[in-house]
Amino acid sequence: MAEIRPFKGVRPRKELASQIAALPYDVYNRQEACEVVAKNPLSFLRIDRAETQFSDDVDTYDPRVYEKARKTLKEMSKRGDFVQDGSPCYYIYELTMNGRTQTGIVACASIDDYRNQVIKKHENTREEKELDRITHVDVCNAQTGPIFLAYRANETINRVVNNKKEHEPLYDFTSEDGIRHRAWMIYENQEISDIFEAFQSISSIYIADGHHRAASAVKVGLKRRAEKPDYDGTEEFNYFLSVLFPDEQLKIMDYNRVVKDLNGLTADDFLKKVQEVFETEDAGKVPFSPTCKGSFGMYLGDNWYRLKVKNSDLDKDPVDGLDVSLLQNLLLEPVLGIKNPKTDARIDFVGGIRGLEELEKRVQNDCAVAFSMYPTSIQELFSVADANRLMPPKSTWFEPKLRSGLFIASVKFYSDNGK
Repeated sequence: MAEIRPFKGVRPRKELASQIAALPYDVYNRQEACEVVAKNPLSFLRIDRAETQFSDDVDTYDPRVYEKARKTLKEMSKRGDFVQDGSPCYYIYELTMNGRTQTGIVACASIDDYRNQVIKKHENTREEKELDRITHVDVCNAQTGPIFLAYRANETINRVVNNKKEHEPLYDFTSEDGIRHRAWMIYENQEISDIFEAFQSISSIYIADGHHRAASAVKVGLKRRAEKPDYDGTEEFNYFLSVLFPDEQLKIMDYNRVVKDLNGLTADDFLKKVQEVFETEDAGKVPFSPTCKGSFGMYLGDNWYRLKVKNSDLDKDPVDGLDVSLLQNLLLEPVLGIKNPKTDARIDFVGGIRGLEELEKRVQNDCAVAFSMYPTSIQELFSVADANRLMPPKSTWFEPKLRSGLFIASVKFYSDNGK
């Protein structure tokens, strides 16, 4: 049911891949992006964040910034930093972090599958955040940031991938953060056909990360359709760049919470409120990372506590039963007064990759209490999306991050239109 098609990938020359590949554009603020580009002029951030090539008085969203991104991609393509494969291919993208490997198929997904909810989302997008990537894709004529998609594992796809990985990789390098990146090309007609047909047998695909990039790519495709009313559906703009991973290989990390004050309560009074809501155990100075669903760690007053949701408060609803929802509904809102965690400046979120030491640091510096979370599972994500529901803010943290610049899907490649 899902149309996941091969494409003529635009990608770095082999010896430049490690220099060009960059973390996603939204991982950095402007200053950090500038520092990366100053250190490595080949970094793809020169294209994804072209404001790095301007002085600070030029706005990040100035039209000149997007034009610079287009010109930079064109210049790098002309001098051979990027090449384009001559026929449509699938690609394999493998990432290894801390001994754990996940392997995805790089391909183009259909904007119609997104619109018809074959490709399902679990969070809303904000129009102002979409506009930047809409303009970037439209001006560059290229999709530069892959969407992280997930699907229920398929035996045929696993077989093709495992067979291909026995061959020499297209790319093999380790980035500065210690993550190993390897890639292969799938160009044989039979293997391409096997993968295409296998995805057609999959009824649902899920956006794991990249909701704004996906929404932006779809809106560019619809814009191009309006500009070309005789489109036949095969044009590049009808698809968006994706990397699709089987669920069995994915790991979601914890997304922890810190709160800046106790809503007028003393530490002792707050702890009493917590003990009324949760089964509570003093953990002393040892940081506590939950090992099962329905449990939390709490760092308060230089001390850790183990919290467990009472059986009577557990909920089978796909959204209300999430640990992030239980903490919000049982404690953050009724006791700490945080009604909307998406907009309330009193709460902040700390990705699990930073460790529990970061929670202690925040409480010691600018917060009053921290909560360590048990990670949302990929199956919980699927259940929410299948129910056509939305997850609470900051429910999932995926690692490792896909690199931008390793694979580009052209809306129209420069060598074709000369723009």
